[in-house]
Amino acid sequence: MVVTIALLLGFQLLGITIVTLLGLPVPGAVMGMVLFLFALMIFDGLLQKTLPVVNVLLAHFALLFVPAGVGIMQHGERLAAEWLPICASILISSVLAMAVTILVTRGVMRLMHIKD
Repeated sequence: MVVTIALLLGFQLLGITIVTLLGLPVPGAVMGMVLFLFALMIFDGLLQKTLPVVNVLLAHFALLFVPAGVGIMQHGERLAAEWLPICASILISSVLAMAVTILVTRGVMRLMHIKD
């Protein structure tokens, strides 16, 4: 368990380091997750070794939303004043994310010769 947590934190640190050194406009934690994904695809057995700890972390995933909830409560006045642009940006970005997901999925299915 400790080794898996150290591995996950190591990928996060590596991602932060890469983003900082290269000046990329991506959060370091996201870069670390991408690197971890590549490691899972490359090294056989890594998924089976990390899965028990990852499942425990995912079971407590709701705790990660506590800081966001506190931020919403703390900035209630600002949210009330700027609700229209916030709602519009959430709606537009959600529609764009779904459209891109559909296009990428169709493209991958076409490349893999999978019928709809």
